[in-house]
Amino acid sequence: MGKGGGCVPSKKKVPSSAADDSRRGSGGGGGNVPIPVDDKTNDSVSRELAVEDSRPNQPIAKLKVFIVFYSMYGHVEGLARRMKKGVDAVDGVEAVLFRVPETLPAEVLEQMKAPPKDPEIPEINSAAELVAADGVLFGFPTRYGAMAAQMKAFFDSTGQLWKEQKLAGKPAGFFVSTGTQGGGQETTAWTAITQLAHHGMLFVPIGYTFGAGMFKMDSIRGGTPYGAGVFAGDGTREPTETELALAEHQGKYMAAVVKKLAFA
Repeated sequence: MGKGGGCVPSKKKVPSSAADDSRRGSGGGGGNVPIPVDDKTNDSVSRELAVEDSRPNQPIAKLKVFIVFYSMYGHVEGLARRMKKGVDAVDGVEAVLFRVPETLPAEVLEQMKAPPKDPEIPEINSAAELVAADGVLFGFPTRYGAMAAQMKAFFDSTGQLWKEQKLAGKPAGFFVSTGTQGGGQETTAWTAITQLAHHGMLFVPIGYTFGAGMFKMDSIRGGTPYGAGVFAGDGTREPTETELALAEHQGKYMAAVVKKLAFA
């Protein structure tokens, strides 16, 4: 074509491939050129990393199982102490022992020949403390097939927690003490389930997870699928090793349930 024809490229026009290379850099490969980053951003990231490196390693807080009980003659307390051993044996979980307040006057307890309470186990200050627990095990002796008045008084003080459903979803279990074999090893536990139901708590029975120990017939043994138990007799009978082992098992079992729920 003649001069001025539109098909003749101008000498001043830079070919597209050359223009692309100039944008990409001398290497010609776009992936080899780092993306510019604001110096302020680099400084900010560096400071954050420095702060993280300077922080001491924080220990992971353990899950807590509160063992809240009432014990007049020490039988329920014996189960509670052994239960704590079971909870503490599960990695990442620890048990905290609490007593509920006594409601009987000192002179009445003296007449009933109730021994003094161990001051090393604190009295729970308020039902509101239960909110801090990841799981709760409640222990109490029977009174005519139901929980003792001291424990019932404690549950009666949880009205505000019930109103706000602060305990809803928390796993809980029971362990008991009775005077005789027909004195309420099962009824004392299952009549207490109503307390958990109104709070929306999750009742965790042990079932027959204790294995062969649940089928022992060669000696008197407290404990049911509802939870650990002990026969107190007239108050002088001490818990057997089987009864204590069942309590320890319940502690381990509850700790495992709490752990599973926490990381579900």
